[in-house]
Amino acid sequence: MKISIRRLTNGEGLPLPSYASDGAAGLDLYAALPAGQKLVLEPGARDLIPTGVQIALPAGYEAQLRPRSGLAVEHGVTVLNAPGTIDCDYRGEVKALLINHGGQPFEITRGMRVAQLVVAPVTRAILVEAEELDETARGAGGFGSTGLGDAGE
Repeated sequence: MKISIRRLTNGEGLPLPSYASDGAAGLDLYAALPAGQKLVLEPGARDLIPTGVQIALPAGYEAQLRPRSGLAVEHGVTVLNAPGTIDCDYRGEVKALLINHGGQPFEITRGMRVAQLVVAPVTRAILVEAEELDETARGAGGFGSTGLGDAGE
């Protein structure tokens, strides 16, 4: 699949999003902060990080902004609305909404890999209003209703 991408002025000199390995599902996105500027995410703080690119997804696809596992496990930094959805008709700059769930301030600098982009097909549902729904064993049981599934018991 080919996706058109446009590098913005703030993304000049940065790599385009790319896969870090042959088996990677997500394209790494780079922070397109002004040269010499850093952004510090204090514990509990969130901010939109520009990536310096726009994309044109084909109809029937979306792009999901997802956390980078290394940032999450090592620093507690993640994508706040994960996965963030980029619709096929959006043409603005791709930005990553990051939050610091860690206990220490986290410094973001220009060119840092801050999130990943996974392209996926979209299935559109047709909702059909009904007076009643079919019965299931679970029924209306919600949060926690299926237990912890402790295999040791």
